[in-house]
Amino acid sequence: MLSRVRLAEFDASKGLIRGAGKFKEILWYGVKILFFLSSVPYPSGFKSKLLVLFGAKIGKGVVIKPRVNIHFPWKLEVGDHVWIGEEAFLLNFELLSIGNNVCISQRAFLCGGNHDYKQPSMPYRNGPIVLENGCWVGANVFVGPDVVIGSDTIVCAGSVITQTLENNGIYKGNPVVFLKNRW
Repeated sequence: MLSRVRLAEFDASKGLIRGAGKFKEILWYGVKILFFLSSVPYPSGFKSKLLVLFGAKIGKGVVIKPRVNIHFPWKLEVGDHVWIGEEAFLLNFELLSIGNNVCISQRAFLCGGNHDYKQPSMPYRNGPIVLENGCWVGANVFVGPDVVIGSDTIVCAGSVITQTLENNGIYKGNPVVFLKNRW
């Protein structure tokens, strides 16, 4: 059977506003490789200052563990006292807004990028992600575009989040299900 998918027709210049010039993006990749993707535990304050230099808004008391992959720092807002665990991947093609007192555990994948599978050329279909105050995104959780995780909500390890989650809930699974209130 012939496929209708035509990836050769994909146009990377449509549906993604990179938000920075080529030079800034290339410079960021060099900094990211040296200081963020490294297993060397560079101080979080130092990494926060680098992110601010590249346009991120970073609060106080932010902890950034080694091997964290941040795609576009100029599309990143992080509140106060946020923890970002080892090997977290922040693929923020659109704004990624992280509130205060948020925990993002190891290997969480916050994926603001997607493709429109209903069109043969599969153009970008990206969206923002919002993590509200006090939420906890567990280890190996996938969070897709156009998702808001409510205040004080917990997403259990290994869950897949493709829809907005209400405040103060504990959710788990794929598909995700509400378990109970946190408080």
